[in-house]
Amino acid sequence: MKKYLLISPCRNEESFMKETLDSVCAQSVLPDKWIIVDDGSTDSTPSILAEYANKYDFIDIVTRKNRGHRKVGGGVIDAFYSGLSSINIDDFEYICKLDLDLNLPQKYFEYIIKKMEENPRIGNASGKPYYIDKNSGELVSEGCGDENAIGATKFYRVDCFKQIGGFVREVMWDGIDGHRCRMLGWIAVSWDEPDIRFIHLRPMGSSQKSILTGRRRHGFGQYFMGSSFIYMTIAAGYRMIFHHPFMLGGLAMWWGYVKSALTGVKRLNDKKFRNFLRAYQWNCLFKGKKRATQELNIKQEGCWDAGNPPGWAMDL
Repeated sequence: MKKYLLISPCRNEESFMKETLDSVCAQSVLPDKWIIVDDGSTDSTPSILAEYANKYDFIDIVTRKNRGHRKVGGGVIDAFYSGLSSINIDDFEYICKLDLDLNLPQKYFEYIIKKMEENPRIGNASGKPYYIDKNSGELVSEGCGDENAIGATKFYRVDCFKQIGGFVREVMWDGIDGHRCRMLGWIAVSWDEPDIRFIHLRPMGSSQKSILTGRRRHGFGQYFMGSSFIYMTIAAGYRMIFHHPFMLGGLAMWWGYVKSALTGVKRLNDKKFRNFLRAYQWNCLFKGKKRATQELNIKQEGCWDAGNPPGWAMDL
């Protein structure tokens, strides 16, 4: 089995982290190294981490200074790179950015690696997130698309991760990376299969404050990434009708985008990427995301060369 590295940024995760720690330590194929970055926790997170690091020799802890608040997006990626800088990435075939609010099935990493080994073009993959309904107790899908790995568990082939330049240190880092994969001919994907369905213990996009704050942040992220106003308006309208919280969630996304445009918020400075993104998004609107993604993956196969130098500078 190929060697894989986990890096987990965390801050004040005492409510969820033991489930994640236990589920990773019970994996059928254990990580060769798991670096957990404590991003200035003020609760019992440090003592819990120390307990597990003393018990499992593959767990290393990196501690960062407390900045005084939780910083989503760029702050999470800053913490991720603090962990990455403590190790040589070339000692591993796979690398995963893993959140500490998940419960993973026992064969999760074994199954992901097996599927990626079967297709060398798959550079970025994950299973699908589910949450437990508070009323019924049933597992409910978070409804994520198949065209990218989920941000909570970004499992990368190291060659692909290096070639796309790693993660951008801003909100929407977990969308930009998948598009960069496709630009260079890699396949980004998530699968909804029983062996790799995982439980998300905190609702996706809920932010550290509220779901609406998370939706506004998503709108800002779409603006930063380079999505067009028309695409964002259609996507927000769809969310208003089909995704909880109905109406308000989609409206919050739209306002996050519009407010960013009105206040002159910076955007990702990459015209080639923006043109690629918008062409793909228009095809998604007219053909459906599944068909548009399949056609693009076929078209981009000629661009794929795992031995090429990085297409972007590593964002270290």
